[in-house]
This record gives sequence, C-alpha cells and structure tokens, in this order.
Amino acid sequence: MDHRGTNLPAVGEYNQTVVLDAIRRRPEGSTRSEIAALTALSAMTVTKVCRRLLDAGLIEEQGMRTGGPGKPAAVVKLNPGGGFAVGVHIDPAAVSYVLMDLSGAILDHSRTGTPTAGDASVVIAEMAAAIDALIDGSGVDRSRVLGIGIASPGPVTVDDGVLLNPPMMPNWHRVALRSSLAEATGLPVLLEKDTTATVIAELWYASPGTRRDFAFMYYGTGLGTGLSLSGEVVRGVSSNAGDAGHITVDPDGPVCTCGRRGCVGYVTVPRVVVERAVRDGVLTPAEVGDVDDMSDVDSSLRRLAELAQQGHSAAVAILADVSRALARAIVVIVNLLDIDEVVFGGPFWASISPVILAALPEAVRADPALVSPHPVRIVESAIPVDVAAVGAATLMLDNTFSPRPSALLLTAE
Repeated sequence: MDHRGTNLPAVGEYNQTVVLDAIRRRPEGSTRSEIAALTALSAMTVTKVCRRLLDAGLIEEQGMRTGGPGKPAAVVKLNPGGGFAVGVHIDPAAVSYVLMDLSGAILDHSRTGTPTAGDASVVIAEMAAAIDALIDGSGVDRSRVLGIGIASPGPVTVDDGVLLNPPMMPNWHRVALRSSLAEATGLPVLLEKDTTATVIAELWYASPGTRRDFAFMYYGTGLGTGLSLSGEVVRGVSSNAGDAGHITVDPDGPVCTCGRRGCVGYVTVPRVVVERAVRDGVLTPAEVGDVDDMSDVDSSLRRLAELAQQGHSAAVAILADVSRALARAIVVIVNLLDIDEVVFGGPFWASISPVILAALPEAVRADPALVSPHPVRIVESAIPVDVAAVGAATLMLDNTFSPRPSALLLTAE
C-alpha cells in the first residue's frame, strides 16, 4: 500500500515514516524525485528527510540513475543493517524466536519447549536467555536492535502488555509479560495478539496493493483468525478482534469447551482431529503417542494426511469434515466482512494443507450460504518460518517505520 505524505511542518516524523516506507517497498532503489512522486511530498521535504535517514544509517546511496535531461540522480535504498528486530511467538506448544533485519530478511530463528510447564516467571527468564543467545549468535550490533515484538494467544491487554488468561496455558493468568521481558533484556517490548501479528506480517511482506481485504486463518494448537480491511489491521476496541473459533459449523457436533456444539475452533484443531482418527480406527494409540505432546500430534496429523492422499476412506472422511467445517466458518466471515481472500498458515498447517486445499476452495464456492458475488481466493502464507514470530518482529519494525495517519492528530492541551 503506497502512503501519501503531507507538507505541513508539524508532521515531520510522519513524513519520515512515509518516505522510509516508500524506500523499503522498492528494493531496486529510488531517486529522490521518484520518492516525491510516490509520496506527494515536495522535493525539498524528501531531500531533508533522506538526509536525516542517511545520517541515522537507515538508508544508503547506491549508484546513480539517469531518467531524462539533467544530471544523473543518486539512488537511495534501505540499509538492511540499519536496524534489527526480534520476534517471539508464545504458543501452548512452543516458544519460537526470529531475528530480522530492516528489510524483513530473517537472519536466524530458534525454538524452545512448551511455555505451559512451570511458573511464568521461569519461562520469561528462559525467553530472555534465548533472545540474548539469538542476538549474540547472529553477530549483529546489539545497539541496532530496535526491540522485541511478542505474539501471544489472546486475550491480551496491549496497552499495558498483560496476558490475561490465554487458553491452554493455565500458569499464565494476568502475566505482565511486556514489562517483565523488557526488564530481563533491557530492550523495548511490544505485545500483540498472535493472529493480529500474522496479519501484520502478511501486510509487511505483500507487494504494494496486492493484499488488502483478507482473513488469516491461523492453524496452530488452536484455530485463530486475524483480519485486514482496506490494508489496515483490524484490532478492535481491546485489540482482541478476530476470535472466530466459536462459529458453529456443526450443530450436532461434539461439545466445545464453551459448552456449545460444533464450534469450528474445536472440531478442526489438531488434537481433536487426531483423537477422532484414533476413535475411527485410522491411527492406533501407539502410533499417536502422547496427545499432550504437540510434536506427537503433528506427526500423527501428517500420517493422517498421508493416508488420506493414499485413498484411505476413513482418513479422507475425517479431513473432508475438517474442510467443510473450515468452509462454513470462512463463508460466515466472508459474508460479514465482504473480503475476497483467506490466507492459511501456522505451525500445523503444512501437515494437512495438501489435502485441505484440494477440497476447501470448492467447498466455499458451493456453500449455499455464500452471498458474496466475487470469487474468494484461498492461499497459503509465503512466510517460510513461524508466521506469528515473524509477525511479532515486523510488529516492532511496523511500529517504528510504518506511517500511521493517527500520528497526524493533534491533541488539545
């Protein structure tokens, strides 16, 4: 999404983020006159902003470009080493970490065990140690690390950085994660709901104008949904928007933890799908192992998908039901928001994606409840590692460098 600047002198910081965002989105480089045309800023404003960005080491000049009469113009590009961000994704199954540079390139990533075991303070100490190891092992200049973004299951209070009572994490009740991790690492910390972080990642990596109105279906330990409308993340009043897990997709289905039957966030999640595979005789308890161990669940899910691809009728039936349940939830979301794209990702998605993607688009298109007149694209996230961890890192980059129109609002004393 291209942003437009303003030449009012009171909004220099906003203009700086507009210029930097324009430069970031064009890795081939841009001249100052091209940036002025893209941002609707004056040539003088762009020149002043670029000078500040060069002095800060965020951009660099690389070569000259001739575009017509007159002298060749210097080409400016983002300096990837001008800043770095750490992303942390807390999931009931594991804690994932990524280190990214200013361009969004993933320099390193790691993963540690489940955060549900033990006291939260112990896990926070382990997180701080893992972050220090990630930074030190990468060899980047720690003074260039902008901070840490955290993606966590909701509900959260973003303003004060507290995890309220995330599902499947019984030891994490009202944990002041942001302040605790900031104190342990000495770095600025931002907290966001995990599904919101996935949307931030998709928008950050998307080419200008290619991804605006979509839902991100996050297939992890649970099923979560993040939303983008008109190229902006939908957060909601308390920054907990997008919890679509309790959409009823099967009124006669199993009882959800909420007490109702057939919630999509219950009937489609990995553990429940694997447990059904055992009940239906597709997998044996010995094959599955420990359903509380997400590694065992992931392996079992992959085996179930392999059997379905080989034509095992009961395996096909199980994943067909998953596809229909997801399709019904997607139809509700598409009808409500009039979006045209649904992106899938998450740590367990790759295990079943070939089977689900073979059936899901047609299941959505053929659903009699679908009222949208436009086609709905079902696509996979192209982000190569844990998308929520990447989203957490881009949260820090986005907060630092992406233009926000709200920054133009002046508050009366």
